[in-house]
This record gives sequence, C-alpha cells and structure tokens, in this order.
Amino acid sequence: MTPFDEEVKHPLNSRMFACPTQGKWTRFQLVDENGEGQPYAGLAYKVIDAEGQVYEGKLDGTGTGKVENHFAGPIALILEAHYQGQELAYVRRIQRPHYPLPITDLQVRAEQTRYFHNDGSRTQSNPAQACADFFCQVEVRHLVKHVAHLPPEVEAHYPPNKHWAKLMREHGRQGVCLLPNKNNVLEVRPLRALRPMLSTDSQFCALNLYQLALMATLSYNPFGQVPEKPPIRAKTVSFPVQPSMGNWFGDALAKFDEIWKVDPGQTSAHYPLYEDVPYSKRLEIVPFDPDLYPSNSPDLEDKQEHPASIHFLDDLEQINSTDTQAFITHNDELVLISVRGTSELLADALRDADAFQTPFGKEGLGKVHRGFYDAALKVYELSINYLEKFYTGQKLIICGHSLGGAITLLLSKMLRRRADYDYKIVLYTYGAPRAADSTFVKGAADLVHYRMVNHNDPVPSVPAPWMNTKPRVYLPGAALTFFNAPLGIAGFVAGIANLTGEPYEHHGTLQHFMPVAFGANKMSSIMWEPGCDTITEHAACTLAIHQNNGLPERSGFISQIFDSDNHSMVGGYIPGCWAALRRWQEALKLKRSLVTYDEFEHIRIALATITEQLRSKRRMLSDSPTPYNRAIELTIDALNREIDKVHMTFERLKRLQQSTINEARVYGAFSTQPDLLSECLLRWDAHPENKVPEQLAMAPTADANDERLGLLHGRVIGTPFTVSIDSLF
Repeated sequence: MTPFDEEVKHPLNSRMFACPTQGKWTRFQLVDENGEGQPYAGLAYKVIDAEGQVYEGKLDGTGTGKVENHFAGPIALILEAHYQGQELAYVRRIQRPHYPLPITDLQVRAEQTRYFHNDGSRTQSNPAQACADFFCQVEVRHLVKHVAHLPPEVEAHYPPNKHWAKLMREHGRQGVCLLPNKNNVLEVRPLRALRPMLSTDSQFCALNLYQLALMATLSYNPFGQVPEKPPIRAKTVSFPVQPSMGNWFGDALAKFDEIWKVDPGQTSAHYPLYEDVPYSKRLEIVPFDPDLYPSNSPDLEDKQEHPASIHFLDDLEQINSTDTQAFITHNDELVLISVRGTSELLADALRDADAFQTPFGKEGLGKVHRGFYDAALKVYELSINYLEKFYTGQKLIICGHSLGGAITLLLSKMLRRRADYDYKIVLYTYGAPRAADSTFVKGAADLVHYRMVNHNDPVPSVPAPWMNTKPRVYLPGAALTFFNAPLGIAGFVAGIANLTGEPYEHHGTLQHFMPVAFGANKMSSIMWEPGCDTITEHAACTLAIHQNNGLPERSGFISQIFDSDNHSMVGGYIPGCWAALRRWQEALKLKRSLVTYDEFEHIRIALATITEQLRSKRRMLSDSPTPYNRAIELTIDALNREIDKVHMTFERLKRLQQSTINEARVYGAFSTQPDLLSECLLRWDAHPENKVPEQLAMAPTADANDERLGLLHGRVIGTPFTVSIDSLF
C-alpha cells in the first residue's frame, strides 16, 4: 500500500434510466507525439460508463484498450495506477516523509517520451489521426486523480470535449470522456521539463559562472505565488508573476517554456543553457494540496505551509528584519540556494563598519561582519528547514550577489559546521564585499568558493581592511599617475599602504573580468586571476583618498556603488559572464589560449609601466627630505609588496597565455556527456542573441596591434594619463 492507495467504490447510479441500453463498445489508444502507442503498452486502465459501471483492463502492445458491452453514453477513461517499479528516483519521491508524490505508472511512461518539437509546442497533426474517429490531445493531469505536483495545463489544438463530461454527471468528474462505438486516439503530452544546466563538479567552469549569475539575479524578485500569504483557503496556488522564482520553476520551465528574464527592467535576452529532462528531475517547487497534505491545511492559519514558505525567504519588514531575500530548490543531483542582498543594508553596514564585528559562532572561529552574519542566520534557518525535508546527499550549489555573496560565504561555513552532516558545497559569488577576518578565512580555506569581480566594481573592495582599525592615511590626495596603461589598470599609492592584512579579508578563488582597450573603440576582455592590488583593489585605493579624521568619506562612495553598471547584475555581471563563456567557447573551438598575443603584449606593457612607476614612487619616498617616520616606512613596505604582486600577476598572465583550455573548464561535468552537451548547445545556439558578435566576448582581431598608436578613450597613447579622483564622486 502507498500513501495514496484507498478503497474505491463504484455504486450504480440510483437515478439510472428505467431501461438503460447496453451493448456499446469503445476503443481507445494512447500515443506519443510521434503517433507511437508502445510507450504506454501494458498500462492498467479503468473505465466508468454513464451509469457508473466500472471496467478494468490493460493496454496492449500498441497502447490500445477496448471496453465491450457498456451502457450507452460517453465513458470516462482513467489511468491512476500507482508506480510499483524500483527506480530509486521515483521511489524516493513516493516514500519521502515530506510531500510524498502520488506518482502513477502513466506519469513515468510520459516522462520517457520526448517532444516532437524541440520547443515543446503542441503538434498540429499526428500520424495516428489517420485511424481515429475522434482525436484529442491530453495531459497526464487529465487522466489521474492527484494533479498538484504536475505541470500547469497548456493550450491544445485538439482538446478533450468537456461537454461530454457534463453528460456523465458525477461519473465524468475524473478522467477523459470519450464517445462510444468509436476508435478514440489520445495524444499524451510528454512529461518533460527544462532545467538550467549546472555542473556538480567542484572545479570552476564558465558554464556555472554564467548560469549562477542568472540565478543570483533571480533572487531579487518576489516569489510570485498567488495567493501569497496564509491562510490560503483555495485548493490550489499559481505562479503568474514574471519574473519570479515561483514562475520560473513552478510554471514556465515545468511547461517547457524557455524563458530568460530575471529582472523586470531587463531588455537584453540572456538565455540560460537548458537541458531537456524528465519532469521528475526538474528543479522542484513542492505541490500545494490541502486535501493530500495536512501541513497545507488553512486551519493552521499562520503555521500553514505552502510553496512560498518552504522555498523562499523574504525578511523585509519582519521582526529583527535583515531585509534579505533567498530561495532554495532541488532535484536528485543538487540543492540550489541563491541569496540576494539589498543596497540599504550594505550602505548601513559601510556607515557602521567599526561596530559590525562579531565572533563567528559559539566557538568564535574568527570575526565576521555582524550585519552580514545576522542575515546569514536567517538564510541558514530557511536552508536547514528545507534540507531536513529534501536532502538525500546532493551537492549544494550556492550563489549570491553583492551583500548576498557575503551572506552565502558565512552560510556555507555554517552548513559545513553542522553536526552529523557532510555537505559538499560549491559557492559562486558576484561582486561580494569582504565578510570576515583572516582567522575565519584561514578556517574556511577548504571551502570551494569562486569569487567573480567585474572590473572597477567598488563593492568587493569594502569593507577595506583598514575600516576596522582606523589608521590614518598619511598621504591624502596623492594620486599615482600611470602612463600607457589600459583604462582601469590604475591604482593610488595612498590606500595601498593600508592593505596590510588587517581583520577584513577576501575568501575564495578570484575570477576577475577585465576589459582591455585597444583604442578606436575596439575592446576585448579576459577573465583571469590577477594578484596585485593595483588591479584588484582599485576601488579600495580610491576610497582611501578622501578622508575625515583618518577615515574615508563614504556618502559619495555609496552613491557611486549603486549608480554603477560595474556592480549591477543585469548591466555588468550577467553580460560579463556571458562574454566570458562565449570567449571560452571560442578558445575551445579554435584550440587556442584564453589570452591572445595582442592582449598579452598590451597588458605586459601596462604592467611594466606600472612597475616602473611604483619603483619611482618608492625612490621618491626613500629620497624625501621629510624625516623618516612610521607612515613612510609602511608606505615603502606596501610599495615593495605591490611590486612583487605585479610581477606575480605577470607570471599568471604568461601561464594563461601559454596554456589551452579544455571542455571541463568550460562545461564542467557536462564535458563527459558529449551527446547531451551537443543537444543543449544546439538549443542555446538557436537563439539569435547568442550569435551576436559581442566585442567583449570575442578575441581581438589581428590588426589590433596597429591600433595601439591611436587613441585610448580620447587620449593619445604615450601621453600621461592621470586618474581624476574628484570625478569619481
């Protein structure tokens, strides 16, 4: 017996006609969208006629069944036999203690069929129509009892005739009604879904970088459920709000709708890479059925469970609010957690950077930003409640943007410390500020974390290491002028002196997206791991210039953060991640390195110029008539470290230029499934948006060297280029 088995009684209708007519027959065949009935061969069926008489049987090898000698009028065809097989994926769903699913044999068979059209649209015709007296297009939900876990219905060209169900009165309330003495053919819509491709490998891949950028952005939207708040007295909920996490996973992708919008203001289409999977393997939104699940009962009032309460955190205007949003979903392979932060909380955190320090956990394993920590505790509660219901050993893939990135770092460490659990976690963050001190970072060294920074995004540079200790900046306003440097490769010596390993530190492996300007409005980009603060901490160095009593002025900087496309997901990170993926695909296809000779030479010259100017600044300080003091000593030490780091950055660039890329670095675990990967790429490439030659996605042309003699953003290369600090505020 399954949780869904029950005794079924079929009494004859007490209002039966005085002389009901028998002797009717009805034939029916279930076929897929190719007209084949074999996928449904052997399925048990039940038929109820207009007088309530029940007939049972099994479909033959062509998916055909026939009822003889039934009462006159339509019949209702039902296929609700529960799945009795041993496939673990289905058994787990049927037997799980929370939200067990009433999976039928019909559902399993429909999941094994495929769409005739790659986009999942309904067929206009079917070969089996040739032998049909009546033809209709049905879905699994039309033939079974429990439907809350099944996808929403889509429009059909040949829908079932609902008028016949009315003729059958109470006997036509379930199943598909068919006319007697006819050969009826039912085309069953495949039970397939779209799933964003996500590699479960721990190794970094460009695919995950792009896909999780979209998922991180999706967390900024409401859940999108209607009705939204308990107690929900309706029998069903829906997810009409676009874009929203509920609509993505509970509606559109379940219906095979290849959507792309993750932000209401988004105008450029950036499609995820999707794979076509059996419906049960999609990323799940739990069903809502008060009759089937006691936890969905409206009698529970505020304690009523519903999809939004299980999958979504909205901490806005709550008691002890941290103004944080997050969502969580899963399938058999992975659990996906995405966290959003808000500009308001980050701004407050920056204003009160000195106060926001707290020990991490009861053991005090380092110190963390208290505002980030409070938010992480809320997301941790959502995550634990979900994992206790649905975790069966999957990989945890976690992502977050900005403040959400800081929160996910702390969340990941919390989950790894949970007693009696050994979660395997991969974390991708975008534009995340520092969240913790060196003790925490060292303790989390084995956490797999890939940290993406869009060039000149100021947020990853805060809280700066010096924000906790309040050292004075002794060289206010001192800008270091760089010559022949591509735009963005510029730093300020004031501020570098303060990057001396103070409490706040970054965690994770840096992936830095850097545009390279060749002049004449031609640019390319590389994604790499530079190791010098001149590049990676440009914003922090800038911030150190303007000060008040030894501390930076922050109001203008905060405005800069949230007006900047460099920090925006839609305006900065998503296009950057898309460009990186396209560039890596190009390098893989052409069997070349991720850095061309032209780019290598351009950046090499810039790094050499920067090194010489750092040395010049060091000589100036060493030869200064000013009495030698601690401030000058710290600054010279910082310059020495930065010179070494620039050299290390050059060595990394050289190794990158000399190596080629493989499929695993581009596609992760999917590199071992070439047929599936090819199918998914064909789907992605079919969108014109992915065929547009985007400059930042393409390697520079061969004539780029000649253009170095031209203009660099309106300035002749070879002339001094001084960054105006005041223009940044």
